[in-house]
Amino acid sequence: MKKITKEAVLKVLRKVDEPEMGMNIVDLGLIYGVKIGKGIEIEMTVPCPGCFISQMIVDSVVQTVKKELKETPKVKLVFDPPWTPEKMSKAGKKKFGLK
Repeated sequence: MKKITKEAVLKVLRKVDEPEMGMNIVDLGLIYGVKIGKGIEIEMTVPCPGCFISQMIVDSVVQTVKKELKETPKVKLVFDPPWTPEKMSKAGKKKFGLK
């Protein structure tokens, strides 16, 4: 079995879109951390806390990682620091016309 890496997890997470913004959660800057140890731990946020789609995004993360990497991740939603557009990748900022 191939060793799971942080880069492999991030590649898989790029398949998960934030439905209202129409972009993957990695380029949006919603992934705050990925740890590989006795399992996969993902620390992430959502653009608006309490948003009705928050659980849908978390469920999609879990299902996508489980399907692609054959391991169920632990996902921790965090809201500090709060998400801002500055957390987006260059590609994300370009899509939304930000510098």
